[in-house]
Amino acid sequence: MRMSDKKYLIALFTILIIHFAVFADSVHKVEKGDTLYSISRKYQITVAELRAANNLSENDVIKIGQKLIIPTADITTAVALAADNSQKKDNDKPSTSSTTTSTTTASTSSSADSVYVVEKGDTLYGIARKNNITVAELMNLNNLNSSDVIKVGQKLKIKAVTTISSSTNNSNSTSSTSTSSTSSTSSSSTSTSDTPDTRNYGVTVAADSSIVWPVVNPKITTVKGKASGVQLSAQTNEPVKCIHEGTVMYVGVYRGYGQLVFVQSKTGIIYSYAGLGSVKVRKGDYVTSGKEIATAGVDPRTKKPQITFMVFQNGQPLDPVKAPRN
Repeated sequence: MRMSDKKYLIALFTILIIHFAVFADSVHKVEKGDTLYSISRKYQITVAELRAANNLSENDVIKIGQKLIIPTADITTAVALAADNSQKKDNDKPSTSSTTTSTTTASTSSSADSVYVVEKGDTLYGIARKNNITVAELMNLNNLNSSDVIKVGQKLKIKAVTTISSSTNNSNSTSSTSTSSTSSTSSSSTSTSDTPDTRNYGVTVAADSSIVWPVVNPKITTVKGKASGVQLSAQTNEPVKCIHEGTVMYVGVYRGYGQLVFVQSKTGIIYSYAGLGSVKVRKGDYVTSGKEIATAGVDPRTKKPQITFMVFQNGQPLDPVKAPRN
């Protein structure tokens, strides 16, 4: 074998190792002093995700030597598990906003939901992956929240096929063109110093002055991937303001997104502010519209101050342009 071939194989092997280290599930062996919180911080995921992946209740205590599955970071799963499902009935209703959009949605499904019987060793995370659905979908189908622990023999609804939805938007064209007209993607870079950025970026456009954003007069770049949203340009250390009142459900560093804050409205919609600098709120705080929740951070990909803004309902992304403001 030629030296060049050996170097190529070594390089390829190294890339594969890095890829699986970043994207594949891993196992953490509990050591003295470990807590679920400290472990979640180490792997930059939420405590709720860690519990769900290991079917742990809020009262379960981990023990030295115990092996915990560390799930692949997934922002949609984090959102679903952070949500307060006490507003479940409201969450199931389609969101509308008289100031931004009027939307009608038609949904069809080619087959009814099937049933999965929980077996020993099952977790929400494992069942979702086994049945090729998201944790958010599994939780919504079964009206579960992050504190629920599944039991052997329990019957869970499993969506047999993907629901096909079609939407008609009757909003003013000026409010939808700012992010909905996108082109193909740019090459991936990094969103943290050691995590590949798997998001795809569309065109950058000026913000519509009639729409309120977390920062003032941003340039807007569409983001697509596991979770769609927008990146908003900002000034250095610019205040990031809440655009809809609600309860802070999560504050912390999340893999691939940097400093992150989730704010949930009374109707169950979660507003995600990511790529933040200094955070000004804590979990449990109730924040009003216009309140400063953080400052803008510096994006590792562009080396410029900006934030990533996403909105979710029932674990599914909403177009940030059309998300309700107040």
